[in-house]
Amino acid sequence: MKRLLLLVVTLFAGWNILSAQSLPDRKETLKTLVKVNDYFMKKHADFTRPSYVRKFRPSNIWTRGVYYEGLMALHTIYPRSDYYDYAYGWADFHKWGLRGSNITRNADDHCCGQAYIELYKISPDPAKIKNIKASMDMLVNTPQVDDWTWIDAIQMGMPVLAQLGRLTGEQKYYDKMWQMYSCSRNEIGNGLFNQKEGLWWRDANFVPPYKEPNGKNCFWSRGNGWVYAALVRVLNEVPENDTHRMDYIKDFLSMSKALKACQRTDGFWNVSLHDESNYGGKETSGTSLFVYGMAWGVRNGLLDKKEYMPVIVKAWNAIVKEAVHPNGFLGFVQGSGKEPKDSQPVTYKSVPDFEDYGVGCFLLAGTEVYKID
Repeated sequence: MKRLLLLVVTLFAGWNILSAQSLPDRKETLKTLVKVNDYFMKKHADFTRPSYVRKFRPSNIWTRGVYYEGLMALHTIYPRSDYYDYAYGWADFHKWGLRGSNITRNADDHCCGQAYIELYKISPDPAKIKNIKASMDMLVNTPQVDDWTWIDAIQMGMPVLAQLGRLTGEQKYYDKMWQMYSCSRNEIGNGLFNQKEGLWWRDANFVPPYKEPNGKNCFWSRGNGWVYAALVRVLNEVPENDTHRMDYIKDFLSMSKALKACQRTDGFWNVSLHDESNYGGKETSGTSLFVYGMAWGVRNGLLDKKEYMPVIVKAWNAIVKEAVHPNGFLGFVQGSGKEPKDSQPVTYKSVPDFEDYGVGCFLLAGTEVYKID
C-alpha cells in the first residue's frame, strides 16, 4: 500500500512539474535562435553555391527559400547587419530571379519570392520584385487554378500572392490566391483537406483508399505544417474585410484543434500524425511549423492562451532541449520527401539531405515564441 501511495505521489509530482513548464527567458530563446542560425550561415557561407543532392540545384530553390523566410523573420526581432547582407547578397546573386524563369508555374520556384518581397519592404526598389511579380501576374492572367497539386505548394506559393496583394493593394492577387487554394482544398483528389479530421492529405496519391499501416488516414506531419504556416503567412497579409479571411481562419482553427490532439507526450509530433507505428519518432521540422502557427494564433487572439500555451511550451522546450546540438546543428529533421517513410531514419545525429528548410522552420517558430508576452 505504501509503495502504491508513493507511486501515485511521484506521478502527481511529475505531472505538476510538466504542467508547470514555462518558456525560456526571451534572451535565452534569442540566444538559441542565433546559435542555430550562426551554425547554418557559417556552414553555408557561400550562398551562391548550388545544392548537390543527386544533382546540382541553384541556391534559390524552395529549400533555401524557406530558410530565408526564417532568417527574415529573425531579422525582425534581431536586425543584425550580417543577416541582411546574407539575404540581400543571395537575392542579388540570383538577380532577384526564379528557378525556371518568370513563366514557371511551379510553386517551388516561387518560394524565394517571399524573401525578395520582405527585402523590398526594407529598401524598396522595383527591380527586387520585378520577376516574382511578373510570375504572379502570369498566374493571375491565365485561367488555370490547379497548379498546387501537392500541399507543400500551398506554403511555397500562396503567401507570395498575399504579399503582393498587400503591397500593391490590388484585389486580383487575393482572388487568384483563393481560387488556387480552394482548388487544392476542395477539388484535387476530391479535396485534399479532410474537413472532418481537420488535416490534409499530401496529394491525390494519399487520399482513401490509401491508409497507414494502422488503418488510419495518412497525414504527413511536415506537409500539414506547410499548410498551417501558409495560413499564418496569408492571414498576416490579407485585410480584415477580405471576402475569404474567415475561411482561412476556420481552416486554421480546425487544424489547430486536430494538431493539438495528436501531439506526442514528449512535445514533438510524429512524422505520421495518426500512426505512431509508421516510422514513429521525434521530428523537428513539422513540430517547428506547428509551434509557429500556434504561437502566432495565441499572439493574435485566435487561439485560447490557456488551452494552447501548454502545447507550445512543451513543444518548444522539447525542440530546444532535445534537437538543438551544442554547436547549433538541428537534429531530428526529416529530409526531403512526401511521406513518413522518406529520408529515414530521423535521429538526433542524422543530417538531412537539405539542412536549410529545417533551420528556416525553426527560426519561424522561435521568432513567434520570442514575441509571446
